[in-house]
Amino acid sequence: MKTLKFGGTSLANAKKFIQVSSIIINQTKINQISVVLSAPATITNHLEKIIKKCIRDNNIPIKELITLKRFFLNLTKNIYIINKKYPKNNIQKKIEIQYQKLKKLLSSIKLLKKCPDKIYAQIISMGEILSVKIMKELLISYEYQVLIINPVKLILATSNYLSAIADIRESKKNFKNLNITKKKIILMPGFIAGNKFQELVILGRNGSDYSATILSICTNSHTCEIWTDVNGIYTSDPNIISTAKFISEITYQEALELSYFGAKIIHPASVKPLQTHNIPCIIKNTNKPNFPGTLLTTENNKNIDVIKGITYLKKIVLVKIINIKELNKEKFLKKIFEYLSKKNIITYLLNQSLSNNTISFYIQDHPLLNIKIKLKKILGIKTKNKLPTTILCVKKLSIISIIGYNVKKHNINILKKICLVINSFKNKILEISHNTSNISLSIVLYDKNIINITKKIHDLILYKTIPVNIFLIGIGGVGLKLLDIILMQEKKLKKNFIQLNVNVIANSTTYIKNKTKINLNKWKKKFEKSKKLFFLEKILNLAKKNGYLHPILIDCTASQDIAEKYNIIMKKGFHIITANKKSNSSLFSDYKSIRKTAHTYNKKFFYETHVGAGLPILNNLKNLVQSGDQLIKFQGILSGSMSYIFGKLDGNSTLSDAIKKAQKLGFTEPNPQDDLSGIDVARKLLIIAREFGYQLELSNITIEKILPDSFNKLKNKKEFFSQIKQLNNIFIQKVNKAKSKKKVLRFIGTIKKNGSCSIKIKSVDNKNPLYYVKNGENIFVFYTKYYKPIPLILRGYGAGNKVTASGIFSDLLRVIL
Repeated sequence: MKTLKFGGTSLANAKKFIQVSSIIINQTKINQISVVLSAPATITNHLEKIIKKCIRDNNIPIKELITLKRFFLNLTKNIYIINKKYPKNNIQKKIEIQYQKLKKLLSSIKLLKKCPDKIYAQIISMGEILSVKIMKELLISYEYQVLIINPVKLILATSNYLSAIADIRESKKNFKNLNITKKKIILMPGFIAGNKFQELVILGRNGSDYSATILSICTNSHTCEIWTDVNGIYTSDPNIISTAKFISEITYQEALELSYFGAKIIHPASVKPLQTHNIPCIIKNTNKPNFPGTLLTTENNKNIDVIKGITYLKKIVLVKIINIKELNKEKFLKKIFEYLSKKNIITYLLNQSLSNNTISFYIQDHPLLNIKIKLKKILGIKTKNKLPTTILCVKKLSIISIIGYNVKKHNINILKKICLVINSFKNKILEISHNTSNISLSIVLYDKNIINITKKIHDLILYKTIPVNIFLIGIGGVGLKLLDIILMQEKKLKKNFIQLNVNVIANSTTYIKNKTKINLNKWKKKFEKSKKLFFLEKILNLAKKNGYLHPILIDCTASQDIAEKYNIIMKKGFHIITANKKSNSSLFSDYKSIRKTAHTYNKKFFYETHVGAGLPILNNLKNLVQSGDQLIKFQGILSGSMSYIFGKLDGNSTLSDAIKKAQKLGFTEPNPQDDLSGIDVARKLLIIAREFGYQLELSNITIEKILPDSFNKLKNKKEFFSQIKQLNNIFIQKVNKAKSKKKVLRFIGTIKKNGSCSIKIKSVDNKNPLYYVKNGENIFVFYTKYYKPIPLILRGYGAGNKVTASGIFSDLLRVIL
């Protein structure tokens, strides 16, 4: 024998009924089949609304009744359209009988002006009863024999009408008296049982799974299959968390914890009986009957340390009873939990503190529940109002639970990740709890951004992937090359559990965004069409709104305005990677302020490309300083454009031709006048000096002018190139003079031991390391306490979009790793 249970979504319409009948028939070829059916989707809810409306209006809600009746009539009509052998007229008479019975029960409610539990149970179970009647006629039309089991007579249940508990031992005795031939398909409505007076009771809301469990045990089934609209159990609800993983096998204990803490996979009451009777259970998909589904077993033979699921409960209330020293806690708790059980309210994370004389637990909030008043009544009865007992209720909470064997073994690492996520959403952990079986870890927090928090925790724990969210501002040559590198390296980093997500791409006027990630193969067309105006504050707020764990702002601009907002950006939760030298070469007070903010808010502030583009200058320099090294003298060629230009002068190029060639290769700024002014080199020299501890301002650096003051009046690049030719002869003379001494001209930045900084055109011979530097290379020569008389020399290309972008990408990896 095998027992199958089909939920409401599997019976939502005529096609679904036909689909389910086909599954049942196919299964009969291998096993004898017993089947439990739920009401069609939404029908039970509709019946509850009819009851409430009848009580509220003190009248029979005819319109809602007709809607209900029409649903079932159309259902049978549509089955008949598909299967002409289906006895439509016969089943529609049975629907009419149920309809009249419902009207009669509603008349009783109208007369009583309330709905007794006994009547409530009879009404809300009508959907299951009709499902069985409809399916019986459908199977008979295919020439199969069917036996309908009446659970009111065979399944004995105790407790109350609305949340009865089955007495499986006694129920099994009742089944022994049945004469079931092997050719018959057994059908039973779910959700329903009978009390000792053979009155209809229901097995709690969504109790059809429980019915399937009972039927499996009572018919000695070797397997119980729960058929629904998903492939099986997932690590979280796939309808909410798209990255949820399918679980092929799970223990009953893990499934019970998942169900208990909110996962809609199987009714919690179903799990323990199946586990006790060692009956495997499979969760299957009606829409994909050949998919193997998820197997629930008693033993955890595989993947002992694997986290099986992450789930959450919303609208939770903390109930805390303080000063219970003289109360009989056991009797008091029994009374409270009897009341909650009767109301079908589950309690979570019960905690008793003997030292503080407190009891606390959590329940799900309900608009009709006033637990505080009920507790006061119980306390009043027990204490005669003599004890100053205090009852606290804290609402708007949530519980996130991580389920899996040996979850406590990974407690520290899991909690680190959870705290990281919760902090990123500005939420707060109120309580952390392990269950005694070491299968679940539960976190209580405020009911704010709970779904997004769960998504982030799920991905961080289940995929062990570090999500990195990138906001790129500035899409000139460097920014474009950086996007190319990110696209090229994305898959490689993903293998190392790093997920790069570019969420914002912006320039000074507009931007595009994507909550998940921007498609870097198609972003340009989208950017061209974007009408979003660039507003930094609005862009920064996206990080908090979307709960990004590692938001990184990459500044590829030369904007003074953005550089001045770095403190604000870090306070908003961003790490900063910048190619914008204005941030480190502004006032020394600003330079210190940025570092203080980064330290206070635990944010990374990386700027390796400020000096030497992709060369690892500043990181090595920091290591020297931290190891106690001291500067004696520094000399260097700090500009790739000036390196190229002066290198070309060695080969008899004129100054104007050398500048044009440098610009064509992308070595210079958009207006080469910025390079020749020496201010770019001055900023780099200032940054190096400051890293060595010198408290200097940009105005402290002496710059030998290349361009006459008259160039300051030029308005654009075109005017610049028309005027620069006037300097060609002057530079030819300087080059020839140097050559006569077997030297070359170089544009050199110098820092002396006393901190004085200068930038000058100097002639150097072949004994100087700077002699050989040309074609866009940079060179940095450090004479220090550790490096003397032979200096530390770093040399390589220090200009160009590609090397600068690679330097930014290296900083990006330093933030992540």
